[in-house]
Amino acid sequence: MRDIKIPQERHPEKAHRPDQAQPKKPAWIRVKAPTSTGYKETREILKTNKLVTVCEEAGCPNVGECWSQGHATMMIMGDICTRGCSFCNIATGKPSQLDQFEPGRVAHAVQTLGLNHVVVTSVDRDDLDDGGAEHFAQTIRAIRHRSPGTTIEILTPDFLKCPPAALEKVVEARPDVFNHNLETVPGLYPSVRPGARYFHSLRLLQRVKELDPAMFTKSGIMVGLGEDRQAVLQIMDDMRAADVDFLTIGQYLQPTPKHHRVDRFVTPEEFKAYETSAYGKGFLMVSATPLTRSSYHAGDDFARLRAARLEKLGRA
Repeated sequence: MRDIKIPQERHPEKAHRPDQAQPKKPAWIRVKAPTSTGYKETREILKTNKLVTVCEEAGCPNVGECWSQGHATMMIMGDICTRGCSFCNIATGKPSQLDQFEPGRVAHAVQTLGLNHVVVTSVDRDDLDDGGAEHFAQTIRAIRHRSPGTTIEILTPDFLKCPPAALEKVVEARPDVFNHNLETVPGLYPSVRPGARYFHSLRLLQRVKELDPAMFTKSGIMVGLGEDRQAVLQIMDDMRAADVDFLTIGQYLQPTPKHHRVDRFVTPEEFKAYETSAYGKGFLMVSATPLTRSSYHAGDDFARLRAARLEKLGRA
């Protein structure tokens, strides 16, 4: 068993913050260290293609399991973010110029790994006029060219400072799933996600459905940041009003003492209750467990999501 330790020097922008106590994780949170041959092979493929993954950058607790199965979430546009969210382990600063060859390398890695489903995410790039929308579109097209049978899920930034055409450009590239995480309840945005706007993110998801009603949409939140149950139920209602299909809920884990504190560890029983409530509100698919992350078991979840829609259409 292990806890993932993140060097604090990765986050000089958070150095002025007071240390927050890091409570001991309960048994249901702790994971085994990655040691399998599959894990090492996946790491080597990613290294050879000079790719960044959110699995490593965010210190995901599921990296051992996912990489052992040849699954990895590609993070495009570099490893430096222009935002400074208090929960996030990705470094903040001035990013480098976009690598025009990155979409091709991502596509090559997807083909080499033989992925049936791939998740592509990115840092926030407020320094770019389109927030990186064209780079997302190029990556989607490159994967389609090399691996036409692979389904593609994207986890995008909010394109807060971009014209409407940026989002339209991404949707026109036709990913199979469009994911944008709300991350937390609106009352916690000033302390958790200060560079974002809750209703803008919600509207982004709604706009995707308006542009392409057949596209699956997905969003997720963390719990254990200080929210209450009623606020979580309200965010579910907000998502359903925006016609979001798939909801993920996972436990927030504090990367370093300089990050937002863990308010509490939500029990597996509470996660199960959230799952029941979410299905009752009309989500086609729900993943709510302590270790749930946006891309954890994403391929299996997508298959079930598609089957749920077909079943729903059959009943209509």
